[in-house]
Amino acid sequence: MRFSLILGALLMSTAAQAADWKLVIHGGAGVIERSRLKPVQEKEIRAALDRALAAGSEILAGGGSALDAVEKTVKVLEDDPNFNAGKGAVFTYEGKNELDAAIMDGRTRAAGAVTGVTMTKNPVGLARRVMENSPHVFLSREGADQFSKEQGLEQVPNSYFATPERRRQLDEMKARKVGSFDVDLKYGTVGAVALDAQGHVAAATSTGGLTGKRWARIGDSPIIGAGTYADDRACAVSATGAGEYFIREGVAHEICARLRFTGESAKAAADTVMAEVKALGGTGGVIVVTPKGETEYSFNTPGMYRGKASAEGRSVAIFGDE
Repeated sequence: MRFSLILGALLMSTAAQAADWKLVIHGGAGVIERSRLKPVQEKEIRAALDRALAAGSEILAGGGSALDAVEKTVKVLEDDPNFNAGKGAVFTYEGKNELDAAIMDGRTRAAGAVTGVTMTKNPVGLARRVMENSPHVFLSREGADQFSKEQGLEQVPNSYFATPERRRQLDEMKARKVGSFDVDLKYGTVGAVALDAQGHVAAATSTGGLTGKRWARIGDSPIIGAGTYADDRACAVSATGAGEYFIREGVAHEICARLRFTGESAKAAADTVMAEVKALGGTGGVIVVTPKGETEYSFNTPGMYRGKASAEGRSVAIFGDE
């Protein structure tokens, strides 16, 4: 009888723990308004966000790790041309697709990142290989491409990433001579943060950068502490926006540091740091999850492609008033 009671208690405890997982995603922030988004495109984006949440949720609901969940979730978004990551990434000024990604494990603060990747189908997977199979954290350009081949990751021609819409955006930017930034003021970087049933957090981010970027420009997404950070002592963060400002603010690490040392809520910490980004002149947003189960968005733009999932279900949103 006593054994049955103990076994029952253990099973209840395990079930309760398995229900504590969380997943938050973003697909970019910026001037995302109903008047600027066609109904068919809005439907596609909402469906893509939900597919990504479903993929990550399956891992977490089965007791899998936050690290596996964020990698899988981001891969789904990289494969969807509606976002500026993987297939559908924006063009550089010279007409190429150069991809950046990062991943971080909150358990150990191990991290991997790549920039200027040109042939790896899923850059977030390469970032994880850098973390786990190399002595380094950050690889770039030809070296990152070489390491990817040596690791046996799926390679594609650079043209795989291109879409007519991204070409149009580059042509428009050049015609208007408005400088090296996204002409539509939408930052389509993708990212995911997760909390698993074991209480660990992880973060991953992937991007094609900014339309018309030049001189091998690197944004915040692959920079650990700027666009991506995870620490079991505080939270996991993934960012999207005007990367130069996020780098200067050290956004992802700053949010985690505030949680560790000020006792603020995740919402207060994220809002404070995003206000500081805005004061510098930057726009964008962040997603946050904590080991306590807090899940938050914070953005200073009209909209952000985003979604949340837990044992209670999934939800997605686009516009600021949702």
